[in-house]
Amino acid sequence: MATFDLELVSPEKLLLSRPVEMAIIPAAEGEMGVLPGMAPMIVALKGGVIRVQENGQTTEKLFVMGGFAEITPTRVTVLADEATPVAELSRATAANRVREAEAAYTAATSATPEEREAAMDRLLAAREMEAAAEAA
Repeated sequence: MATFDLELVSPEKLLLSRPVEMAIIPAAEGEMGVLPGMAPMIVALKGGVIRVQENGQTTEKLFVMGGFAEITPTRVTVLADEATPVAELSRATAANRVREAEAAYTAATSATPEEREAAMDRLLAAREMEAAAEAA
């Protein structure tokens, strides 16, 4: 089975770097399956789970709060704002993030449309984190 190199980098560290058969990433437009030989592109990521597949099985799940993915035919580099293995997500922490994001969004009523949109993106990402923590 053909593979490509997947690298997942957060501001703190390199979380993953190895050949994989497929990765499913939470692109801003919706989930996107990435396979070897794909056309080059850069996509924005929303909060969600990156699923790594090898031998037809999901071998790793990593939650990202957002970021970008650079895709080439032989490599995918994910630059995540924040990334955590799904197994390490805490339900309590995720619930706190949702509460904080809801408060920030409510407080942004007089903000610019861009600031309100950014606050909504953070709220949606926090809700995805909470869902991933509950499913883990």
